[in-house]
Amino acid sequence: MKRVAILVETTRSYTRDLLSGVGRYLQGHGPWSTFLELRAFESSVPPWLANWSGDGILTRTHSAEMAAAILAAGVPTVELRSTKHTPGLPFIGMDNALIGQSVAEHFLNRGYRRFAAYTLDTESFFRERVANFIARVEESGAACALLPAQGEASPRDWEAHQAELMRWLEALEKPVGIFATNDQLAVHLLDACRRAALAVPEEVAVVGCENEETLCEFASPALTSVRFDGARVGWLAAERLDRLMRGEADDGAPVLVPPKGIEVRASSDEFVIEDPVVLRAARLIRERAFSGLMVGELCETLAVSRSTLERRMKSALGRSPKDELLRVRFREVNRLLRASDLTIDLIAEQTGFTHAHYLQTAYRERFGITPGEFRRGSQVTG
Repeated sequence: MKRVAILVETTRSYTRDLLSGVGRYLQGHGPWSTFLELRAFESSVPPWLANWSGDGILTRTHSAEMAAAILAAGVPTVELRSTKHTPGLPFIGMDNALIGQSVAEHFLNRGYRRFAAYTLDTESFFRERVANFIARVEESGAACALLPAQGEASPRDWEAHQAELMRWLEALEKPVGIFATNDQLAVHLLDACRRAALAVPEEVAVVGCENEETLCEFASPALTSVRFDGARVGWLAAERLDRLMRGEADDGAPVLVPPKGIEVRASSDEFVIEDPVVLRAARLIRERAFSGLMVGELCETLAVSRSTLERRMKSALGRSPKDELLRVRFREVNRLLRASDLTIDLIAEQTGFTHAHYLQTAYRERFGITPGEFRRGSQVTG
């Protein structure tokens, strides 16, 4: 039986999902004898590691001291945080380029044309997230203000830190969409908005990163955040370590896992639309899309002709009323496919499609695959 040390913190949603993915791999390919303990991010290296004669390590390395102890063990190891301290190890983690791009698309789809980013500069993954956010924003013809966070995400002088954030926020032209490169920074932003009496999301919309549910739901208003796929990372990491322990060749290339989408909450669930008719239409679609709202009914409620609504929505959003209805419905369909075991019939019923057959047909036309194929691809499998 292989003996494996799992040096992964257990204090965050992402890392707990990661451990769940490792566990699911072992259910079908184990067993291993594993060392796993409750760990914080900066927990010290277990003292027994210096004299350990195990077979492999899964690690999220946070310091040079931890890296030295792991490398000295001399066993196959897979890195799950970053290669800052362990540049020679195989790496599996989230695709930070896609994370930044997806947040920019989230804001652009809601009509934002002013952008900002708040980020730490301590790790390459923070820099990559924000660089790709800025690149997508600039590709759209807009600019992006940038505020690097001073020090770590828990500042020593909290009041001075929040006062600086308030000054920065007040100086930004509104409305503005702000990307915070982790959820803790985003919560700091929301607190500064509240202190400065800035309306969220009407004046300042905020999106965080990692979807740490405790922070996201605690925030006021609740925080929109990028959903990581920790279970997939964990499964792939266990699979790769298993191959390494069997002596199989490894090309050393990093494996990057795409995010699972964005969990939209109140901090960014708003549209920036100057046309009052289109703004009302967009809000009605959000509120009533899942109850079977049709374009004709929407026009009647707004007291405008179909041609007028088509023209004004295409001008403001680049999409027709029908396109916007389907965009909102399919976003919910994909969320339910990922997060639940509901049947396609029930998902069709809950998302405003007339019946499952229509959902199946429309889904294939839009995405080129069936809902079932999407669900299987979103699950942690071999």
